[in-house]
Amino acid sequence: MTTSRRSFLTKGALAGAAALAAPTVARSQEVIKWRMQTYAGAALGEHVVKPAVELFNRLAAGQMEIELFYADQLVPTGELFRAMQDGTIDCVQSDDDSMASPTEVTVFGGYFPLALRYSLDVPALFNKYGLKAIWEEEYAKVGVKHISAGSWDPCNFSTNKPIKSLADLSGLRVFTFPTAGRFLTQFGVVPVTLPWEDVEVAMQTGELDGLCWSGITEVYTVGWSNVTKYFLTNNISGAWIGHFFANMERWNALPPNLQELLASCFETSHMYRQHWYWAGEADLRVNGGKLELTTIPDEEWKTVEDAAVKFWDEIAAESEIKAKVVGIIKTYNETMTKAGVPYRFG
Repeated sequence: MTTSRRSFLTKGALAGAAALAAPTVARSQEVIKWRMQTYAGAALGEHVVKPAVELFNRLAAGQMEIELFYADQLVPTGELFRAMQDGTIDCVQSDDDSMASPTEVTVFGGYFPLALRYSLDVPALFNKYGLKAIWEEEYAKVGVKHISAGSWDPCNFSTNKPIKSLADLSGLRVFTFPTAGRFLTQFGVVPVTLPWEDVEVAMQTGELDGLCWSGITEVYTVGWSNVTKYFLTNNISGAWIGHFFANMERWNALPPNLQELLASCFETSHMYRQHWYWAGEADLRVNGGKLELTTIPDEEWKTVEDAAVKFWDEIAAESEIKAKVVGIIKTYNETMTKAGVPYRFG
């Protein structure tokens, strides 16, 4: 009887303790929910981010869920950084330039003129040449976690008139990125800032004469091939540098397994874009059917390439960090040039 009574009391006490603890356990297992906004509109977002978010949500298995929003749905793209910094948005996919981040490396995001020839240059620079550590440090200073960087497409002109010489660029009202626009003004280009979703209508109404925003894959994917006629094969950059970021406090609050899972899923996004853009750029030039290709001769385009190197030096003179990044870009490009084919042609 004594043993049974003790057993009963012990079991009863354990059951009571478990009942008391149950609400705490339930609270700790509530789904973590994040809101994420991308720079991309819905059509482009289907490729550049949605698959990675869906993969994460599946693999997180109820622990965490990301709700994805496309360009300008929660805040304008130019306000993405501030919204993430203050916690209005938990996570962002963008380049530094478009979201107006207040860092020393912002000017290099998006399309830094003629610094990159191919998409593989981006992961090589970040993972082998030290840019990743610089970005992480600069964003940590402003309360943002830099998760990873990856490459997108090259930057070409799509216009309603053929571009066959540098003179043809003069006076063109073009939708482009802030730094790219700053560089292109010396050739007479007039940069125009618009919400991403308004670009197609602006081309139809004549508010814009062209785009210098992407490669040919995006031009077809988002419908801009329906409102432009010509595609210039010369590009002002071989790849766009984009990133995934998160509010630092929200990132630090995640358990390590979810941090690692999130970073890994975003890496799948970087990998997907490598082959999607690489194959798409070639295929649509050959088989697209809508846009006529034009080219500025190499000897004339060299003027743009030379101007880019001068532009790098101007940027390098602005701060120590900018000088460090420009130095890395120069060293990298010198190495690629000396290595020759297939790293650099000509």
